[in-house]
Amino acid sequence: MGSGAGSFIKVVLKNFDVLAGPVLSLVYPLYASVRAIESRSPVDDQQWLTYWVLYSMITLFELTFARVLEWIPIWPYAKLALTCWLVIPYFSGAAYVYEHYVRPFFVNPQNINVWYVPSKKDSLGKPDDILAAAENYIQEHGTKEFENMITKAGKSRKNGSHAMYDRNY
Repeated sequence: MGSGAGSFIKVVLKNFDVLAGPVLSLVYPLYASVRAIESRSPVDDQQWLTYWVLYSMITLFELTFARVLEWIPIWPYAKLALTCWLVIPYFSGAAYVYEHYVRPFFVNPQNINVWYVPSKKDSLGKPDDILAAAENYIQEHGTKEFENMITKAGKSRKNGSHAMYDRNY
């Protein structure tokens, strides 16, 4: 009888990620989500809605990169650790990831330029580039000269002239 219990424990430990993964990523969040729906507090609703958004993003990531992830033996354990961090309210991992990465990306996309590298020929294409150009101009020529340039631009717009843009640098 002792060897049967020992082998059962070995099987459980060898497949811990397979057994604990669904419990931590689905069963407990489902239970907590139902409790959050039934409570009057919006705080727990936000925690679990955030968790489900992140869980769906992880699932999409896994589906997209399934062939690559098969070759990474530590992936199931890394996913389990990440899920624990997201699920356990003490860590507030879901809220942290949502507030710092997901929300800015969807709510205010111009603030996140993770992949944007400005090219030399398109130096004034985006608002960030215009601000950088203005800062460079102020550093090279001073604040007073920048104010004069803005004033001239305002006057030339009123007159319909583009004389300011015809200067050769």
